[in-house]
Amino acid sequence: MLKKLKLILLLALISGSPVFAQKQIGTETYAQKQKRMEWWTDSRFGMFIHWGLYSGAARHEWVKHNEKIDNAGYQKYFDQFNPDYFDPKKWAHAAKAAGMKYAVLTTKHHEGFCLFDSKYTDYKAPNTAAKRDLVREYVNAYRAEGLKVGFYYSLLDWHHPDYTIDEIHPQSPKDKSDASYAQLNKGRDMAKYRQYMRNQITELLTNYGKIDILWLDFSFPNKNGHGKGKDDWGSVELLKLIRKLQPGIIVDNRLNLEEYKDGADFETPEQVSTAELAKYRGKTWETCQTFSGSWGYYRDENTWKTHRQLLDLLITSVSNGGNLILNVGPTARGEFDYRATRALDSLATWMHANNRAIYNCTFAPDIYKVPENDKLTYNAKTKRLYVHLYDYPAGGTITLPGYAGKIKYAAFLNDASELLYKPSATNPDDLILTLPAKKPLYEIPVVELTLN
Repeated sequence: MLKKLKLILLLALISGSPVFAQKQIGTETYAQKQKRMEWWTDSRFGMFIHWGLYSGAARHEWVKHNEKIDNAGYQKYFDQFNPDYFDPKKWAHAAKAAGMKYAVLTTKHHEGFCLFDSKYTDYKAPNTAAKRDLVREYVNAYRAEGLKVGFYYSLLDWHHPDYTIDEIHPQSPKDKSDASYAQLNKGRDMAKYRQYMRNQITELLTNYGKIDILWLDFSFPNKNGHGKGKDDWGSVELLKLIRKLQPGIIVDNRLNLEEYKDGADFETPEQVSTAELAKYRGKTWETCQTFSGSWGYYRDENTWKTHRQLLDLLITSVSNGGNLILNVGPTARGEFDYRATRALDSLATWMHANNRAIYNCTFAPDIYKVPENDKLTYNAKTKRLYVHLYDYPAGGTITLPGYAGKIKYAAFLNDASELLYKPSATNPDDLILTLPAKKPLYEIPVVELTLN
């Protein structure tokens, strides 16, 4: 037994995997995974796009659930869908200008409507006034801008006749009794729905060339039997199919495959505060966030994040070793809401000047202490440390604690203008960095430190 334990420990050290790791579905090594995901880890910043029939309702992407609308009542949004302003080239240009390196589009959300031309359903964009495959245009436009292309696909489907009614289905029973669920699900067959889902995912991963990311959403297993998890989706076999069709693809963690160490490529903290992101340090993760409180277009929702809040999300994500994917919910006419455009433009200005502090960066080694009220990002390849100045000092100096002998040059990142520094008079291990009285025209300026 002791020899077996030693062998397990040795293998774990060789592979770089955690000791006593979970079961594994495939054969990929830790090093192979790191290589496959390198572009994604280096990118750090992406665009989410939630678009579907709910954009016509303009009051949350879960409107069908929230208002308990049945298929007949929801049909009006299908009949009226006519995105005459849809121009994915504009979307892609805005994403690239904002410094985003990849995008993920909802090919099908929980409502069941498909933006692509699937041969397995009539509930799709080509059968609306759009009269075409909108996913193909998205793929072509984003690829043309040099961005990586991802698909979101909902595991849920509130339109499909074989998808069994569960606790979050719009037609879930009021009394939540087993008998009521059984009555509502007479004639529904999840096996048929699973095949439908596999067929559609096969279409998405074979008809559009190389797909870089697949964002599957979401599992909600529970003990009362009215949720859905890995067995309902056939998650293990589904993931095997995905890997077979697109060997290099990156897949999120919502298939309920936590017992497998290769059941997902990254964690997905959703709409969490920046304070919560520190607990993901050392993991592979991407926080998905909205500009406002909704994913789909919501005309009257007014809790839009400020420019500073958006920058804080981006900087804090990278300073904890993670990615940020920011969501845009286009209108029913197919264009970005003016508030989203304004937010993207503000990010574009900052990223143009400061993107070196984001791309290829992660959290700083512990030997570099964080200056008071600021945040650090770090590029190990270029040996650069970035100080994000959250509170520009009125006194014109900041203390770099314990940095004596560790840096050889300091400058503002936005214009590469030199900043002078000297040892502290009170503590020779500290450096005092002198800043100009006038703050650069950026909400959060960045100092680039070239390390010894």
